[in-house]
Parts: sequence; C-alpha cells; structure tokens
Amino acid sequence: MSDDHDHHDGNDDHELRVSKIRDGTVIDHVHGGQALNVLAILGIDGTEGEEVSVGMNVPSDRLARKDIVKVEGRELSQDEVDVLSLIAPDATINIVRDYDVIEKHRVERPDVVEGVLSCPNAGCITTGDEPVTSRFSVLEDGVRCSYCETIVRDEIASLIDT
Repeated sequence: MSDDHDHHDGNDDHELRVSKIRDGTVIDHVHGGQALNVLAILGIDGTEGEEVSVGMNVPSDRLARKDIVKVEGRELSQDEVDVLSLIAPDATINIVRDYDVIEKHRVERPDVVEGVLSCPNAGCITTGDEPVTSRFSVLEDGVRCSYCETIVRDEIASLIDT
C-alpha cells in the first residue's frame, strides 16, 4: 500500500485531494453545505451515471469552509450558472478540456431569473393552472416574485424547478 493517501506532511494539510477531470465543469467556492443543492440545480441525482466528485465543508482561504463540485463531460449553460448564483454567489466556474482549465469566471447574479423557481405563494398566478412563467427579481439578500411580490430569503434552493 502506498503512503500517498495514508499520511500527510505539513504541506498537504490544506490540499483537497480529488482527482482531476478530463472535460467538464468545476464549481468551486460554493458555501459549505450547498453542494447537494448545486447538484439538484443541475438535475444530477446519480441515476444517469454522471461522473461527479463532491467535496463538502473543506477548508478554504476565501470562505471558512467551502464545497466543490466537479462534473465530468458537462459544461454549464448560462441559465444554470444564473440559478447557481442564487445559492452560491461566490462560486467560481472552471471549464476544463483535456485536463486544462480553459475558462474560469466568477458567477454573476442576474437581475431577473425566469422559469427556474416556483413561487411559494399558493395564491400566485404562476402556481395555478395558468400558463405563466415564473419571474423573480434578484435582490441583494433573496428574490422577489414579479407577480405577487413575495420575497424569499431562505431556502431558495427548495424553490428550484427541476
């Protein structure tokens, strides 16, 4: 058995040991505990055989603790990145091709998200039988339904349409 995985010298203590991906997306600097919500946003539950690596609550210089999600064989759409920004406003998206990071950018919160969240207000026109697409204005600390003005600050991930 090799020592590589069994012992740490002083320099390895802050290093996250997760295998590199060949092609896909690395979502880094996600607030600790949000990785499973990231997977939910991406519609990944493991049943389709996706190769996914998840690190949760690992030490971070920028955040006290962070999550990191690596998805092999998939580059995120702008819509997916916009929704991710609601629960992971400090995230960095790295696009990887042939083991090299070819693109790296911070998420930017959009002013509006459409068709990705369900309004929690049962009386909202978007929750009934009407063919109305949900629309939320993105606030500093949450989102506001453009139809009924309901403001959501917590549990935004639970409102994501999958």
